[in-house]
Amino acid sequence: MDPDLIGAVAAVHRSDEHTFSKATCESIELVAGLGVNGDAHQGAKVKHRSRVAANPDQPNLRQIHLVMSELLDEVNSAGHNVVAGQLGENITTTGIDLISLPVGSMLRIGDTALVALTGLRNPCPQIKSVGDGLMKMMFIDDQDNPEGPKIGRTGVMGVVIAGGIVAADDGIKIRFPAGPLTRMEKV
Repeated sequence: MDPDLIGAVAAVHRSDEHTFSKATCESIELVAGLGVNGDAHQGAKVKHRSRVAANPDQPNLRQIHLVMSELLDEVNSAGHNVVAGQLGENITTTGIDLISLPVGSMLRIGDTALVALTGLRNPCPQIKSVGDGLMKMMFIDDQDNPEGPKIGRTGVMGVVIAGGIVAADDGIKIRFPAGPLTRMEKV
């Protein structure tokens, strides 16, 4: 797989309970069709509590959550104190503008794991508990439609296509989907 873009894993996280933040781990195991082994959001069917209440038979398009470390750097330079995993992500990345990637982008993480991006994570109101004013920093203007709704930038969601062990410093190679590129929306 020749990459269109290259980045890296900064840190990995999981929580076996439905907590907002996730604990940093030495490594996580991605399981094809399910997500992160041992994480509360693992499964073929939706696991997010509000989505389960609406329809427990929906496919789980949110098996894995990725956030770019550059967002954490930005909010911390504005006076916040947010650490990797605190926004609920499974993988904190570096060197990739995740929210600009199109739907269906394939991320080869480490030697074997493969993740297909399904959409943007909507900034959750629980972000307010992390710091005053932080929620406002989680939105940016849409460059193509500055008068339209703002775009959330609390990371991207995906499904695991091929499993593997993922750890900090693993490389991430990104392949864009064939055909016309479609920007990600909330999933």
